[in-house]
Amino acid sequence: MAEFVTSAATDIASSALERTEMIVQPTWLVMFSWAVLFVGLASTAVVVVDQFIFGYRQPVKVMEIVWPATALYLGPAAVLAYRKWGRPQSPRWLDRHGKPPRSSRHAPTIIQTCHCATHCTLGVIIATPITYGVGLEIFGSTLWPEVVGDYVGAVALGVAFRYSAEAHTGGRRAWAAMRKFFRSDLLTVSVFELALLGWLALMHFLVFHEALRPGSPVFWLIIQVGLIIGFFAAWPPTSLLIRRGVKTELLGTPQ
Repeated sequence: MAEFVTSAATDIASSALERTEMIVQPTWLVMFSWAVLFVGLASTAVVVVDQFIFGYRQPVKVMEIVWPATALYLGPAAVLAYRKWGRPQSPRWLDRHGKPPRSSRHAPTIIQTCHCATHCTLGVIIATPITYGVGLEIFGSTLWPEVVGDYVGAVALGVAFRYSAEAHTGGRRAWAAMRKFFRSDLLTVSVFELALLGWLALMHFLVFHEALRPGSPVFWLIIQVGLIIGFFAAWPPTSLLIRRGVKTELLGTPQ
């Protein structure tokens, strides 16, 4: 009996050790993840300070969310894009410098992609901790609740963004916001989410074997990479919608 208890205790300890080893990431990867996260947060802080402290407010208010959210995953590249195309749209900049500089022909597509990508970015940030915190599982995995939560969150935020910019009142305002979102943004958001969630599934099942959790910086590094992949995946459908005149309200783009 004593031998059986000893053997069982050894097996349990061995199993616990294996699980611990499974979730421990290489030191270099953890440090690299912290560094990338710091760069993203610092880039976001630069944009926020420029808008709200230095007074370069955006004429389209939703862009005051879009630019900082974009900086979370594109980092300094988003800061450069903001200073090139976002800052010159502010009344403060126009008062000081007059007419904004000529923009690249790609500017409307990039900015519109950033706009739709923000729905997905905020959806991930909000939905992921909730699904993991509650401990939801579908088919024995935490990934599928995250997939559902991220997509639903992105759609809900997209409609909310449209609602905030809608001029109608009452029930007409909500209906107009949903109609504009489903007509102009749903395709881009869906392609973005498909690319993001495909990347997450690859990392979740084949690389980290479901070991990552939101408490790990490596988890958020994987999210950042997925957001970048989603951004480039969403670029072509955004460009297509603009060329076909579906996206006619080019929010925050240079005129």
